[in-house]
Amino acid sequence: MIKVPDRILNLKPYVAGKTIDEVKQQYNVTQISKLASNENRLGCSPEVPAAVSEALQQIQDYPDPVARILKKEIADRNTVSEGEVLVAAGSESILSILCRTFADEGEQNIVTADATFVGIFVQAGVMGIGLKKVPVTKDFGYDTRAIISAIDENTRMVYIANPNNPTGTFIEEKAYREFIDAVPDDVLIIADEAYYEYARNKPGYPSALDYRRNNVIITRTFSKGYGLAGFRIGYAIADTVIIEQLMKCKLTFEPTTPAQAAALAAIRDDTFLEKSVQLVENQRKRLCDFFNEQEAVYVPSISNSVMLVLKNEDEAINFSQQMLENGVILRQLNAFGLPHCVRITIGTQSEMDHFMKIYSEIRS
Repeated sequence: MIKVPDRILNLKPYVAGKTIDEVKQQYNVTQISKLASNENRLGCSPEVPAAVSEALQQIQDYPDPVARILKKEIADRNTVSEGEVLVAAGSESILSILCRTFADEGEQNIVTADATFVGIFVQAGVMGIGLKKVPVTKDFGYDTRAIISAIDENTRMVYIANPNNPTGTFIEEKAYREFIDAVPDDVLIIADEAYYEYARNKPGYPSALDYRRNNVIITRTFSKGYGLAGFRIGYAIADTVIIEQLMKCKLTFEPTTPAQAAALAAIRDDTFLEKSVQLVENQRKRLCDFFNEQEAVYVPSISNSVMLVLKNEDEAINFSQQMLENGVILRQLNAFGLPHCVRITIGTQSEMDHFMKIYSEIRS
């Protein structure tokens, strides 16, 4: 019989939310609002389909393994060199590459929060890398001092999502600078900025690019603000020495040619991005105002979701299930270390109207 390593047998796989078709078939509902996965409910730039169609004419050829044109565009927009940019099949792919590149199975560890993006838990587990999870604060923010204290001689990386997923909270400028300065030079800081486009203009929000050090890598995705989740493409910015090592462990021909074309068209369409961000800001305010009226407990957010805090895990499961049966797909947060919480993606006006209507009916 084939032997499977214990680290894989013991691994809890990431379980994605239900699809629209699944919900339609299972619950016999016609109106579906998919507010579970922090996708861009506005869609993507109208420039993307034509760019992808053109790219499909080259589908018989392997993709550009370094995504030269897209890499230059990213470098120019972030005022870094092309050698400081890595393009891959989504920021989760980059997390996987980081774990393969900079840590070994065994005693080595990654320090992070106990309530953050589950992707880092999965990728560390696949590689057999230890995780040291630090509790978040009572306000669901990162306890940066506790994270620093948890670093030991076996720590290879520290993972921070800023803004955090699923809480939508962020580390402010002064605390972030102090945190980055306090991490030892031989420990790699992974600054996950998947929600950067929604946060970048918020007062007090710092990008890790503002505090560049040789041991900092910033990861970003085209799945959120740019609406390209189905293409699986993202990028990282770091010192050239780090990028050179990551290139050794990256799959040679990721991401695909259509994904590269889609990302290039998307990143050049500033008008769509601003429209997308504005939609989230408007509808997030509506949702928070609604929760205030309902006297619901939620966490203020600067990303494209809001986290609802319920009394306990059972209430969170029951609430999510009731919403699901009425066509509203949400994310109950067991996997993220917050079993009593539910994450609501900010959708279009009609989707948020649907959410509020069903919420009012089942919580009355």
